[in-house]
Amino acid sequence: MKKIRIAQIGTSTYSHGNDIFNTLKKLNNVFEIVGFALPENEREKFPERMPDFEGYREMTVDEILSDDTIDAVFVETEEIYLSKYASLVAKSGKHTHMEKPGGICLADFENLINIVKEKNTVFHLGYMYRYNPYVISLLDDIKNGVLGEIISVEAQMNCCHPKVVREWLGTFRGGIMFFLGCHLIDLILQIQGSPENIIKLNKSTSLDDVTSTDFGMAVFEYKNGNSFVKINSTEVGGYARRQFVVSGSKKTVELKPFEMFAPEGQYNIFTEKTEYTSAEWRDRGLHSIGKPIGRYDDMLIAFAKMVNGEIKNTYTPEYELMLYKTILKCCGKQNV
Repeated sequence: MKKIRIAQIGTSTYSHGNDIFNTLKKLNNVFEIVGFALPENEREKFPERMPDFEGYREMTVDEILSDDTIDAVFVETEEIYLSKYASLVAKSGKHTHMEKPGGICLADFENLINIVKEKNTVFHLGYMYRYNPYVISLLDDIKNGVLGEIISVEAQMNCCHPKVVREWLGTFRGGIMFFLGCHLIDLILQIQGSPENIIKLNKSTSLDDVTSTDFGMAVFEYKNGNSFVKINSTEVGGYARRQFVVSGSKKTVELKPFEMFAPEGQYNIFTEKTEYTSAEWRDRGLHSIGKPIGRYDDMLIAFAKMVNGEIKNTYTPEYELMLYKTILKCCGKQNV
């Protein structure tokens, strides 16, 4: 594989920017890091995030955009600026990887989609669950009819965030639903498509006098049943209870914990799976544990292959726009 010359624009405190940059450093047989830029006063706002960038060239955004030797740019700014900088990258004709789910303005995201379609460049979002081996296997089984007719999907991504994080969630309409619910909405749409109706049940727990939306829930109504997304930012033990359950007429598959850190290190995670094929009450299913993987490795390697023309991005700009609009609906935006 030809090495991809890349640069990164931005990082933030609560999202994946530093983890992505560290993964790029680890994958030095795939990527060559040209430099990085820190717009929107990020160096001053996030001093604790700076050590990971030491030893690499700091550039301006304009320098990155005008450097014809750079193949692709990773946009990892704060969520409110994502569409802005991704649009600049796309206009420059470079390939774009952007933190999920996009900026907070629908018009800006639609403009970004129009640009990447016009430029015909790779547009890739940071939905790491798309590259989880158990998720890939499960989606293949669903497509091939192994689970039968899909009745429902139950998706939970619970956390136990400190007060400062839950207050920060007030930056977005929908709070935790926008920030993390997007991952789960993506998977449900891949399995079941657009729902007939969405029932929004987001609210504030009011714990510690926090007023932001730190409890997110949405029910998706389909012909055969209802599916749901739940994200509780205040759940003790919530990380271990992250789960993804798909119930079909022939088989039910549960991924739980959806991801858990392995002893090998922070960036190695594993997934546990239980498969149920018996209708017997006492049946406990077939349990398996996946091998530890780098949380972002396969996602970034896939992006490199897309840039090199080795594979196509199956997540089209049209799909990403549909997903984004569905996320906004789940966050309470009307007339999307």
